[in-house]
Amino acid sequence: MIKTVSSREDTRIAHQYCSVCVTVDLDCMYNMTFEELNADYSQERMDTMAKALEEVLTSALSQGCITVGVYEAAKSLNVDPDNVVLCILATDDEDVKDVALQIHFTLIQAFCCENDINILRVNNTRRLAEILDGGAKQTGGEPMDLHCVLVTSPPSSSWKDPALSKLNRLCRESRCMDQWVPIINLPER
Repeated sequence: MIKTVSSREDTRIAHQYCSVCVTVDLDCMYNMTFEELNADYSQERMDTMAKALEEVLTSALSQGCITVGVYEAAKSLNVDPDNVVLCILATDDEDVKDVALQIHFTLIQAFCCENDINILRVNNTRRLAEILDGGAKQTGGEPMDLHCVLVTSPPSSSWKDPALSKLNRLCRESRCMDQWVPIINLPER
């Protein structure tokens, strides 16, 4: 059954239940179906979000504001959660069956939700490695653990990045639709 939003008042009432929602342009939502509201997450918009994520990661990397690895991220979250502006959980198809990794993800997600840290899921660790350092190798040639990446605020100033604002908006809107961790597909280049 498709529920149609019948009036502006119904729309306002529906959005009052979500305290984290951004201001919504009610004129655009007037007489829209639930499916039309969800169509806002079109492929074009998700491509824009993928580009925004690349910009944020590139900028944060150049400022030294990246923490890579599940264990390193957990330590950083424990020490200074207020400094973390974004948590990225990355998997490939073979990682879905890794029970230990999924438990770590669940714990990290719970901690981030409790501390109001925005979380994204990325489904292409190879592309993430390319963005973070052309293959991301640790000392000794071992590949880095890219399953969890934290973006932190630069120590010197407040970070006002339009790309980060787009990602934060996506996270807030997703929470309003009960999708707590939006998924971004990083396309191969």
